[in-house]
Amino acid sequence: MKVKATLKQIAKELNVSVSTVSKALNDSPEISSQTKIKIKEYAKLKNYKPNIIGLNLKNRKTKTIGVIIPNILNSFFAKVFSGIEKVADEKGYNVITCISNESIVKEINTLEMLSNGTTDGFILSVSEEAQKLQDYSHFTDIINEGTPIVMFDRIADEVECDKVVVDDYDSALNVTQRLIDTGCKNIALISSVDDLSVGKLRTEGYLKALADNGIAVNENIILRTNSEEDMKKRIDAIFENNTIDGVFALDERDSVAALKVGIKKGYKIPEELSIIGFADGILASRRLTPSLSTVSQHGVEIGEVAAKLLIQRLEADEENELPYQTVVIKTNLKERESSKTKKKSISKK
Repeated sequence: MKVKATLKQIAKELNVSVSTVSKALNDSPEISSQTKIKIKEYAKLKNYKPNIIGLNLKNRKTKTIGVIIPNILNSFFAKVFSGIEKVADEKGYNVITCISNESIVKEINTLEMLSNGTTDGFILSVSEEAQKLQDYSHFTDIINEGTPIVMFDRIADEVECDKVVVDDYDSALNVTQRLIDTGCKNIALISSVDDLSVGKLRTEGYLKALADNGIAVNENIILRTNSEEDMKKRIDAIFENNTIDGVFALDERDSVAALKVGIKKGYKIPEELSIIGFADGILASRRLTPSLSTVSQHGVEIGEVAAKLLIQRLEADEENELPYQTVVIKTNLKERESSKTKKKSISKK
């Protein structure tokens, strides 16, 4: 069975713009006869079939953005959506939000459903299952059909599109360094997001900080798993069987679990155990005692930037294809009650 070519693929092969291919296939008088013949023959050779729905709707912008988030319970995604909606409203766009529930099948079905004339483009964070499988072909297919995508937070490096991320690696390195600078020597890593791109980057930053300070990696105090359930089963052993004086948690659930187990095991926080986590939801900052020191990911700003990138691409002149951008949002550490703010000085007698 032949694989159908797309407008973008034909344009790339013939070294012309997508707009030129589209106009040639639709007998536009703007395109020379020679170019029309060349493009039509190549399209036939490559089994090109036009998207009828797409053609019928080509001249009708829906002024609607599709947003696909992996998890409705994560406060970070709620903040991102708030930023998207703010910019969309200012620019006169509506927003349709769908939840993938970390499923690649739901992700594919949602993209297919909303790309047939319901939305002009997508803003999304990749599902856990897609990242586990390293399968991103559904995103490429949608982009090749002419529907732009902006990815945020969890991205796919293999997919050519606009992206908005935080500096996960540098943030993790800086947090671990902060724990070291305040006197921590045995810093546990707690991660239930090891299969996600963000989890991998944060772990790399943690390991780099240890290496920079000549601290040997202790695998006994590193918990890397793909699920919250498994993390909760294994976290007690980290505290019971090892000497630790610091915890770096890579997700809000990990941060809260580490704090609760630390308190249960009788640690004085932060005097005996400092905890910093990638989390900045209401639970981390207001509802826990002591309150958690966290890395703020600026979810609202991520949403605003993602929406601006998509709308800029939607409203750009077709003849001038914009280069793809990856925008990095800087995080900042919010130090609260769960971590020491400075190393205690030792007085000489």
